[in-house]
Amino acid sequence: MVLDSSFESITLRQPDDWHLHLRDGAVLAAVVGMTSRVFRRAIVMPNLSPPIKSVDAARTYRQRILDVVPKGDAFSPLMTAYLTDDLSPDELELGQREGVFTAAKLYPANSTTNSTEGVTDIRAIDSVLETMESIGLPLLVHGEVADPDVDIFDREAVFIDRYLIPLLNRFPELRVVLEHITTEQAVQFVESSLSPLAATITPHHLQINRNAMFAGGLRSDFYCLPVAKRERHRIALRRAATSGKPCFFLGTDSAPHVRGAKQSTCGCAGIFNAPCAIESYAEVFEEEGALQRLEAFASEFGPSFYGLPLNEKKITLKRNDCVVPSLIEVQNTDKCFEHILPYHSGETLRWSLCEDV
Repeated sequence: MVLDSSFESITLRQPDDWHLHLRDGAVLAAVVGMTSRVFRRAIVMPNLSPPIKSVDAARTYRQRILDVVPKGDAFSPLMTAYLTDDLSPDELELGQREGVFTAAKLYPANSTTNSTEGVTDIRAIDSVLETMESIGLPLLVHGEVADPDVDIFDREAVFIDRYLIPLLNRFPELRVVLEHITTEQAVQFVESSLSPLAATITPHHLQINRNAMFAGGLRSDFYCLPVAKRERHRIALRRAATSGKPCFFLGTDSAPHVRGAKQSTCGCAGIFNAPCAIESYAEVFEEEGALQRLEAFASEFGPSFYGLPLNEKKITLKRNDCVVPSLIEVQNTDKCFEHILPYHSGETLRWSLCEDV
């Protein structure tokens, strides 16, 4: 990493995004270039409708992604399998052997967007987890309970105690990523764990707390799952991300939804941060006096956990104004236009990507 003496530019190894939603169809075509311009690889979430539960489905979805990557962008989507109560371990083993599955995703049923077919009883998939442990296929976890009796702000901490600790005890060699962590409890658990456990951290959970959802009214654009928590949790996440500890690495959880879905009477969870993700991370690391640690968090710790080579290409961020678009246009099959509102919509950020490097 090269950080110039005047702190006006940062050159770092090209990063990867270890947690990304690209959706499908017109939305996929509209958003994929905002990731591929920055990131060399991305772990792509399988919670489509219907979800990606087979090798063939993952292979064809990967091709649909590659078909709409802008010309000149070298981008590799890394596919994941959607775990269900009855998914065969053989399907995961086949997918890994054929180079299709990089990981498998555990959504507790009804815990987030398109999770109705998720796992209803984690104990019931022990045979799948045993296979994953033996073949070295990472488990990616949406770490929240879906129990309506548990306060939404406590669902991550309860999941760790109720499900994750027993799971790690049963499968001590299983590589696990606790995704998009939001609490100081999760930070403390991950950094003290003796298991092969890591966590991804999003830019929005580093920059907002739960007040953002209620500033001046009900702000559905800041509603995501897991929801943002109290300020002390945001501070803990910033400490973790900038700590230089390899168990924490970049995962944007960028999750686009068209305006109608976000503004409905039951608005969808998700924040679309792809247009300004790396710029947002740079602001956080600068504010924490840790710009020299950005490259490791964004470009090194993730590949090391997944056993993949580091990227050779470099990117450069410069201290130039970066104006985030107010809306992203999506042309649907009826030739009509819908819109997605990005994170930091219409705002000016301090860092911008130098496109010609």
